[in-house]
Amino acid sequence: MENNQHQVTLTSAEISSLWTAYQSDTLNICGISFFLIHVEDQAIRQVLEQALAITEKRKETEIQLLNSANHPIPQGFTDKDIHLNAPRLFSDKLYLLYTLNTTYLNLITFSSDLSMVSRTDMIHFFSDSLSDVQVLHQQAKELAIEKGIYIRPPKIPAPQQIEFVQADRFLAGWFGERRPLLGTEIAMLVYNSNRNALGQAMITGFSQVAENKEVKQYFERGREISGKHYDVFSAALHEDYLSDGILLTPEVTASTIAPFSDKLMMNFVTSLTASGIGQYGASISASPRHDLGVKYTRLMAEIARYSNDGAKILIENGWMEQPPMAANRKDLAK
Repeated sequence: MENNQHQVTLTSAEISSLWTAYQSDTLNICGISFFLIHVEDQAIRQVLEQALAITEKRKETEIQLLNSANHPIPQGFTDKDIHLNAPRLFSDKLYLLYTLNTTYLNLITFSSDLSMVSRTDMIHFFSDSLSDVQVLHQQAKELAIEKGIYIRPPKIPAPQQIEFVQADRFLAGWFGERRPLLGTEIAMLVYNSNRNALGQAMITGFSQVAENKEVKQYFERGREISGKHYDVFSAALHEDYLSDGILLTPEVTASTIAPFSDKLMMNFVTSLTASGIGQYGASISASPRHDLGVKYTRLMAEIARYSNDGAKILIENGWMEQPPMAANRKDLAK
């Protein structure tokens, strides 16, 4: 046990985790603050208020920990990135699904962060963060189920007996007879279908309100990509007569007045795209059928290019804050 936390230097993993968490939390504070102005459903309002409270609590702890390490507080996202007088852009339904999706990402991120940190106060921070988001995840999911907007994965029959794979056609997918989808493959297809439906709706809204022409075109391209990916996953499910998710673009209003800065919207979309690359990678590992692996690989390459183009726009406009990095020893030697 460390006797004095402040004398133990934060590791690269700890600094990076704090920096990334601060960026994400300040962005979400802007988003939820705007949602709360327009939300009408009282149950959804309570979930949003809970989400805002735990996010603001995390932000304050992140500042304390960064100060303890004499690390500058990142700029992140501020009041300058939100226009509270703008009209509503998304429906209450989309507010709830956005919050639920954020908890999915935080459950994965905080678990990973917790496994990499070593300083005691950092362990406590990410343990508490994980506990808070688990409670919020349950609340948001139960409310989505209650309101009939949560998309459950399709049911499959229970096996009558234990069986073992007898032939390599279990892995096939392009030629010969395809086996039915495994439960894990179905779960991944449904999850990725729903993520792209949500992403398409968010980007559709952003494309309506973006001020920078290049940013607007980037969002329009993202809208088409997410729609195409949604169709690919839905088609794979339909082949086995399984239901998929639902399109969410009808949950976007006709407003053309931006509630957020182009900087915030671009960072949100590039972060969402980056998490999609990771999710497709996880889906490949859980999908033994060859044709599914090829689909995921192809789609991953497409969104990787899209993400790279987004990063260029961020850099050109001075919107990408530099993450913590190692010292450049070659330059120091000069």
